[in-house]
Amino acid sequence: MSSETLSENQPLLRLAENLKQLEVLIGGQARPAIEQVRNSLLQAVAARDRGDVSGAVDQIHAAMERLAALSGSLDADEGLMMREIAARFAAALGSGDQLATKETLNVMRHKAGEPKDEDRNDL
Repeated sequence: MSSETLSENQPLLRLAENLKQLEVLIGGQARPAIEQVRNSLLQAVAARDRGDVSGAVDQIHAAMERLAALSGSLDADEGLMMREIAARFAAALGSGDQLATKETLNVMRHKAGEPKDEDRNDL
C-alpha cells in the first residue's frame, strides 16, 4: 500500500480500529456484528486499492447497514435514522456528489461522538 493509498484509506482504517470502543460500550454481545462491520470496511479498503470503487461503496454500505441493524436492536428510532444516513451516504458516494458525501460523513462523525467535521477536500 503506497503512502498515497494509505492516506486515502485512513478514515476507513481509523473507523475499523475505533470499532473496538463501540464493543466496549455496548458489550460482548455486539462483538459478532462489530466484527462483520470491521471486515466490510477492510474489504472496502481492498476494493478501493484494486480500483473497484463500486465494490468499495457496496462494502461501506454493507458496513453501515450492519451498524444500523445493531443500533436498531438497541433503539428502534436510532436504527431507522442510521438506515437513512446509510442510504444517503451510499447514494452520495454512488453519484459522486462530494459535497453530500462530506456532509453525510460529518453527520456520521457527530453521531459517533466526534465533535469536529471532516476537513479534507479530497473525498
